[in-house]
Amino acid sequence: MAHSSGTTEKPAAESFDWNSDKIASLVKQALAEDIGPGDVTTLATVPENAHGQARVLAREGLVCAGLPLAEKVFLSLDPQMRIELLLADGQRASSGQELFRLQGRARAILTGERTALNFLAHLSGIATLTAAFVSKLEGTKARIRDTRKTTPLLRAFEKYAVRMGGGVNHRIGLYDAILLKENHIALAGGVRRAVEKARASSSSLSIQVEVRNAAELGQALAAGADSVLLDNMPVDAASLCVSLARELRPQCLVEISGGINLTNARAYALTGADFLSSGMLTHSAPAANLSLLVENVSAG
Repeated sequence: MAHSSGTTEKPAAESFDWNSDKIASLVKQALAEDIGPGDVTTLATVPENAHGQARVLAREGLVCAGLPLAEKVFLSLDPQMRIELLLADGQRASSGQELFRLQGRARAILTGERTALNFLAHLSGIATLTAAFVSKLEGTKARIRDTRKTTPLLRAFEKYAVRMGGGVNHRIGLYDAILLKENHIALAGGVRRAVEKARASSSSLSIQVEVRNAAELGQALAAGADSVLLDNMPVDAASLCVSLARELRPQCLVEISGGINLTNARAYALTGADFLSSGMLTHSAPAANLSLLVENVSAG
């Protein structure tokens, strides 16, 4: 029986409806967190009818992600705001390049600035780091993918940012693929029993088994795992395990995880693995450096 690979190239959250109630609710909550009962500084210093123009700039080279979300922040504060997106998500920006322009109520521009830039900086940072991994893997068969080490309630957006950087998603949650880890295997009564139980519970989901050495790899392959995850192995050990998997079950997908970073990613990719996965894509990506500059303020 054929089973899916467990790699979600186009998960349900891949194409956001940026006009959905879910997005509107997220933006509303994010703004409420920052504004509270009122933006006291802006209310005290900026006339109610003042209008202005602003530019959002990249202060370093980056890959864009989250531009539509930033746009929704400003539109929620001023539905008449004119916004010109100069780049699209997934495109690269150089240092000093404009990402988008705003024209509308000055208070809305200042009040929405931090929330919009926080979303954009975080997601663009993830996309930019992912793109750096993709570059390291160029010329190999391996692809970089994420994990579930995401910010609670922001997973869909962070995994979207990984895709904008050229990476692919692992499972979206605990529901769309089976990953048997050490504790699952121990509680199930061993690798074979764990795989049998997993297969009996679902004939359609991919079953991946985490292994720590060649002996566990052999057990997983013999049990019929669709995919194996080589966990925290040195490069040499991972290379031997990839070769063993190719010999015993060529169709079995091989992923390497644990300690993958930009320094060692290419060495791991050259083992012939199908995927490398790294939690740092989402939990440790540095925020992109952005700034908003207001210009041409008028009384309105």
